[in-house]
Order: sequence, then structure tokens, then C-alpha cells
Amino acid sequence: MLSRLGLFLAPFLFLSGCGEVPSETREARILAVGDSLMATHSMTGRAISNVVEQQLNEEVVDRSVIGARMIYNLPVSGAAGMSIPKQFRTGDWDWVIVNGGGNDLWLGCGCFVCKGKMNKLISEDGRRGTIPGFLYKLRQTGAQVIYVGYLRSPGLGSPIEHCRDEGEELERRIDKLADLDPGVHFLSLADLVPHGDRSFHGIDMIHPSLKASDEIGNRVAAIISNAPAPAGPNSTE
Repeated sequence: MLSRLGLFLAPFLFLSGCGEVPSETREARILAVGDSLMATHSMTGRAISNVVEQQLNEEVVDRSVIGARMIYNLPVSGAAGMSIPKQFRTGDWDWVIVNGGGNDLWLGCGCFVCKGKMNKLISEDGRRGTIPGFLYKLRQTGAQVIYVGYLRSPGLGSPIEHCRDEGEELERRIDKLADLDPGVHFLSLADLVPHGDRSFHGIDMIHPSLKASDEIGNRVAAIISNAPAPAGPNSTE
């Protein structure tokens, strides 16, 4: 799956693309964390979070980092943003936009022998693992969560094409997780890229184009705009 997912970052891009750091004085209610799906185009003010800001006419604090992983154990670079869970900072957030997991499979196990890594990320039933644990932490703050899936390739080749099955399985499990909590919204991008259409990807056929960032940002903003009253972290309705 991540094969068709078009957003896993190159390690040499490392910390470039890091979003802004929220200060204690900010009154923003929306936070974004993740990898290159979120961070691409941040330097030009055209990232997904920038589009959400424009659509909702309110600030979004973006801490995403190109190359970040859900499971990342090095302390210094992890604290600098290479660990997606460590990108989170306590705040009065109503919404947290999240993506991630692709780099764990692509860079972490090559999308070949990934069963163990997949289960560490998220179990088959969506209830256990790093991703459910992180989202549980976010929900305990009272924030709603939007988990954004990855782009698919347009069938024209990509450096991560061989990750397709792993990516599809990752998102299947995240979708199950979202079914368990009305305050977690899974945004699949499986329908976004028409077959043969290269316009949703950058020249590397991995990262999102400006067109893709615009469309994804619009979809995220629509979820926030159309959401009912916030669901509590222990809600069963």
C-alpha cells in the first residue's frame, strides 16, 4: 500500500520541512503532526496545514517533519521532530491532524519483512500498538483527531511502489481504530489520484504536489467544518 502511497520521505531530507513550534501564548486550536505528507511545501506556505488555515480562516500550528516516523528511539533527533509522537505539545487543542507510519515500513523494514513492525505500529484489530497509544493520548486531552492516509501512485511507477500491500494493510487497521472512537476521523486518500494522472505527485513520485496539498487540505477543513459537537475521549455513541 505504501507502494501507492505517495508520501514517504527520503532520509537525506531529514529535518527540513519542520513546521512552526507553538508558544504558550498561542490561541490556536488546531495542531498538525506527521511526516512529509504534512511537511512538504511548508517552506513556501503551501502545505496541507496552510490550506486548512485558509479554508477555516484560523491558525494551524504545524510541527510535522520530513522523514519522521511513528516509532523512533533516538532521543535528540526524536525530540527534534523525527518522532511523530514527540512532535505533540500540550495545548488547548480542539483538533489534531495526524499522519504517519509510512516511513516506518519503507525505511524501517523495506516493505518486505514487516509483520513485526506492522504489529508494533498497530494490531490487526486496531486496538494496540504505537499508533493507537498515541491517538489515545491525544483523545484524553479532549481533542478530536483526523488521521490522514497516504496518496496512491497513478500506476506510472514510484520508488515506493513495492510498499502497496503493506500500506493498504496499515490503513485498513487505522480505519478499524477510527471505528472504535467517534472522535477519531480517518481520511483515506485512496480515491484522490486518477489512474495515469501524475499531477498529484511531485517530480519524485513520492511527495505531494501543490495540487495534492490543496485537495487534502480542503478535505481536512471540511471534516472540521462539518463535525458535530466534540465527542469526549470515552464516548461510546
